[in-house]
Amino acid sequence: MISGPKYKICRRLGPGVYEKCQTQKFVMSQARHSAGKGMKRPKQLSDYGLQLIEKQRIRFTYGLTEKQFANYVKEASTLKGTSAAQALREMLELRLDNAIYRMGLANTRSLARQMASHGHFLVNGSRTKIPSYRIRPGDIISVREGSRSSALFKELDKRLKNYSTPNWLVFDPAKMEGTVKGRPDGSDGFLNFNSVLEFYSR
Repeated sequence: MISGPKYKICRRLGPGVYEKCQTQKFVMSQARHSAGKGMKRPKQLSDYGLQLIEKQRIRFTYGLTEKQFANYVKEASTLKGTSAAQALREMLELRLDNAIYRMGLANTRSLARQMASHGHFLVNGSRTKIPSYRIRPGDIISVREGSRSSALFKELDKRLKNYSTPNWLVFDPAKMEGTVKGRPDGSDGFLNFNSVLEFYSR
């Protein structure tokens, strides 16, 4: 079953890695797994082990290959005027697929990636099929006219009624249009980007 490997990854890296692990079903699975292991003391990890887990946590969260992620780290480490950790976080958050996910248009980053690659979105009026396309403050992301009748966007206003968009994004369901208001501020606190940079600096 497909959920097996994802549950295993979430037990190792944390439930925030995959959206399907942020459910009651996963909590129950975790409880059964813990009960099966009994009172066995968890293995103490070294600093390297902790950094490796954090690196994998971020990589799996954003759905990147090792090569893609390493390239982002390399670029972030060379930028001037900002911390490498903040630069890395911004690069990942400002991917088109992530922005689609953050605006609530897809319930997983995997689906957002697929929607982007199928050309359902325009960036500043131009159709963009590259999920990794880097958006910038001021950019306008809109649903392509020919895609608006798709089941993917059915009753969008109702689906987004109780959804809280990050403060650096805004989306208008009536216009099917979103705007990048600023840069991600790192307020979620789930991921430790400094730890990843320490891992790669070894």
